[in-house]
Amino acid sequence: MRGSIIRRGKNSWRIKLDVPNAGAGRKTVYVTVRGTKKDADRERIRLAASAHDGTLVEPSRITVADYLRSWLSGAHGLARKTHERYLQLANAQVIPHLGHLALQALRPAHIDRWHSVLLTSGGKDGRPLSPRTVGHAHRVLHRALERAVKSELVARNVAHAIEPPKVEDVEVESLKADQIAPVLEALKDHWLEPIAVLALSIGARRGEVLGLPWECVDLSAATIRIERSLEQTKAGLYFKPPKSKRGRRTVALPPIAVETLQTHRRRQLEQRLAFGLGKPDEETLVFSSVDGSPIPPNNLSRDWRRFVRAKKLPPVSFHALRHSHASALIASGIDPATVSRRIGHANVSTTLNIYSHQFAETDAAAAKAIEATLKR
Repeated sequence: MRGSIIRRGKNSWRIKLDVPNAGAGRKTVYVTVRGTKKDADRERIRLAASAHDGTLVEPSRITVADYLRSWLSGAHGLARKTHERYLQLANAQVIPHLGHLALQALRPAHIDRWHSVLLTSGGKDGRPLSPRTVGHAHRVLHRALERAVKSELVARNVAHAIEPPKVEDVEVESLKADQIAPVLEALKDHWLEPIAVLALSIGARRGEVLGLPWECVDLSAATIRIERSLEQTKAGLYFKPPKSKRGRRTVALPPIAVETLQTHRRRQLEQRLAFGLGKPDEETLVFSSVDGSPIPPNNLSRDWRRFVRAKKLPPVSFHALRHSHASALIASGIDPATVSRRIGHANVSTTLNIYSHQFAETDAAAAKAIEATLKR
């Protein structure tokens, strides 16, 4: 079962292999591989070994749909929420358009046409999809094909050859400097107040705030350690580690946040004693439901929207409080590296990309300051 390799084109090779045919003699399997001769030889060896073990599935018969479903049946290092989103995108945007194609027959031209279809009529009831959503779907296919390359089912990742649609830069949603004080005033004595104050004070993500235990809060030193996040999936609520090493961080608290958390802790103690839950311990969540259970992140976002509408406040999402924190730091002249560390981005480039508009304004102000200095 050594097989043979025949050149079919500049970067195309056909493998010929004689294999057992389920007790009915032998059959010849032909597999086309794109890439170098070394790629083809590796595939020939893999196919021969699979045929010898009786586990051979002809790659030419595996469709994109088959492979995607098989790939998504395992976690492959994906967070639960990400896995859910990938499943949704694969079933709604990838498989209906590309699923019928043989995995080995997938070409860059298919990817290019797929993008065009999604952008014009890929949404519900034939509505166009946004470039951002098409980009997300492209990322799912690209990641799946990367795995296929490593598994030697295909010789190259054809999704790498076609760029996803360009997404226009949109200024991040945040509260302006003069809007923060009125929002805090409206929050006075509302259960959302300490949560919002903390989010504004340290720029933490929604899940990071809701997953915070008291053992990670040091009010004497005015610091908070971010070590996990609360994630909501269809299967339930889970605590997960930060997205990156830099997501695990210690953040200094401003005095207003320390004071707000001290008041919140006293109220929480009174409430827990009234419900017979006892004093908070190190594992008690800083923010929880009345019975001490975690607050689902989606519920927090929902209640924030209702509060904003009821109080006629600037119509921003809860996540905008994180952006408001970063924007305030940038406006104060804090360097990008410090901003990035404080909000837990994986690298400074992410911070620069997201807040490019604010950094541009700061840079313009710096140029004016230099001009004033030079004219003296």
